[in-house]
Amino acid sequence: MSKKKIIFLIIVVVGAFFLLSSNNLRYVKINGVTLKVSLALTERAQERGLSGRESLEENEGMLFVFSQPIARNFFWMKEMNFPLDMIWFGADKKVVYIKKNATPESYPESFGPNEETKYVLEVISGFSDKYNLKEGDLLEF
Repeated sequence: MSKKKIIFLIIVVVGAFFLLSSNNLRYVKINGVTLKVSLALTERAQERGLSGRESLEENEGMLFVFSQPIARNFFWMKEMNFPLDMIWFGADKKVVYIKKNATPESYPESFGPNEETKYVLEVISGFSDKYNLKEGDLLEF
């Protein structure tokens, strides 16, 4: 194989790696249910969340990942178009609090636990009841 072909191949492999790693879609599992989630990793993405989005499928969600556990990590429904279940997890990935059926009309009320959390999962309203989620359940990813 020529030197040019080897360099080209290396560039393609490295480019593909960066393209795949920049994709912010991942899969998580809770109570045996697999969800495709968008990741909210940056402060800007976390502020925006699902605001402005028209809908969410049953097998979709958004996972907010914070660099450090946050005390009183409260969320609201600003500019939301549909109700959500919000699920807070500690650093150990165990559910610590669930807010069911947070509606757009509830804004500016905010929701959250009075303890440290590192992850928050937003899913369609009714998901928590349908899959019997409860405090202590483990998020897998």
